[in-house]
Amino acid sequence: MIAAMNWYHYFLFFLVLATLAASVLYSIRYRTRRDPQTKRIEAAKMNISMGFMLIFVALTQFTLFDPSFLRGAIGAVFLLLGLFNAYAGFKNYSSYKKSSH
Repeated sequence: MIAAMNWYHYFLFFLVLATLAASVLYSIRYRTRRDPQTKRIEAAKMNISMGFMLIFVALTQFTLFDPSFLRGAIGAVFLLLGLFNAYAGFKNYSSYKKSSH
């Protein structure tokens, strides 16, 4: 039986939904922009929000469900992918912002 959800489970769920919405928003904005520089900035923002979404999904895997090796391995993969996406997004965003000014 599933244990009662604590406040941080709801908070993680909210963060996953918020970063998912941000990823979708930046994806749409990326596809509708015509200027290459603006497209790159929107793609960087999309990577940042997608990275944080994957990090929050990994934290959900680690805290919400009963621990198992498979769940931990999947959570670790999501965490690593999220950290890489967020890092690459921040790096690209700072690079593109510098070159646009």
